[in-house]
Amino acid sequence: MSSRFLTNITLALLAGFLVVASQAFVPATMMWLMLGVGAAMLAIAAPAVGLARRGRAQQGIDALIAILAAWTIVAGLVFAGAAVTWLGFSAAAGILALAVIGLIAHELSTERVVHSLEVYAHEPEVEHKIAEMRA
Repeated sequence: MSSRFLTNITLALLAGFLVVASQAFVPATMMWLMLGVGAAMLAIAAPAVGLARRGRAQQGIDALIAILAAWTIVAGLVFAGAAVTWLGFSAAAGILALAVIGLIAHELSTERVVHSLEVYAHEPEVEHKIAEMRA
């Protein structure tokens, strides 16, 4: 499995948990959840920003997720009451959307590689060259 897939699926699961938790728990609990889950998401996304092999699009997605994760931590520590609930919900929903976009981008790049392999594998000249290489 690629690191792009693993980080995006982990971030999606964490963000999905925070979306549900924002509607299930009282604001005092939500403040601590925002701190913990936000720190975990920041720890996953921030180092990934500097990895050039992940591609420019994924680096941009990782940067946006890191910014939103940092905002989640700040919002959980600064705000109180209903504001924490809705700020946590909106930040987590944004991170969830970005993680899903990252998953889609990963699958599209994988599909492109598989499709190009299928197209080239059935061309007569390619099959002839493969036969020559085997001989």
